[in-house]
Amino acid sequence: MLGLKKMLRRGKTAKTGLPQDIQQAISDWQESAAPNLTAAHYRTRYVVLDLKTSGFDPAQDQLLGMSAIALREGGCIIPGDAIALDFSGRDESLPSIDRQLTAFLHFTAKAPLVCYHWAFIRAFLERAYKAQLGIDLQPPVIDLAWLLPAVFDDMEPSVQPLDTWLERFGMAANGRRDAMDNTLALARLMQRLLARASDKGLTSAARLIEETTATSHLRRTY
Repeated sequence: MLGLKKMLRRGKTAKTGLPQDIQQAISDWQESAAPNLTAAHYRTRYVVLDLKTSGFDPAQDQLLGMSAIALREGGCIIPGDAIALDFSGRDESLPSIDRQLTAFLHFTAKAPLVCYHWAFIRAFLERAYKAQLGIDLQPPVIDLAWLLPAVFDDMEPSVQPLDTWLERFGMAANGRRDAMDNTLALARLMQRLLARASDKGLTSAARLIEETTATSHLRRTY
């Protein structure tokens, strides 16, 4: 992470184009090897993601921040393996949006992303990465909104509000949660899902991604 921290601190983003160090960082990320998504869960690193936005309409509202927590091999949450980005512009000492978005790419290291309602997350992420870095971001995704009902099939099979799942597992919190609180809650839900997924034959990230796609298509179609 030391090299990444140095990259974040160097120079300012050029208005007419990306600085050379950011271009090199993006190139390094693009050329880096993707993880083996067919490996067992205990060999896989997952990145749990949530966003902070100004509203719920990606066409009009702004992406204000992102937070992510990694689940390391075995589903462990490591406090230091997390990142929080702030695009609000309120703190002028923070790195530029370009640098923060690049930092997130390196943090993910092409690991599968875990989120809740990927369609919503994707709309904001795709716009930000296309506009700021010129990248068509297409990460491997596990959407808990669709996958939790498929794995815990003793519940209502339709998509539920996040709080419904938190209440089920005794993780409901009083008061308003910020993006990092939400991300930590999602990480804990992912831990619960991983503990049961293998019993359903979902023994790898690739199988979870396939099940996400199949379940969302099936339930949207029928």
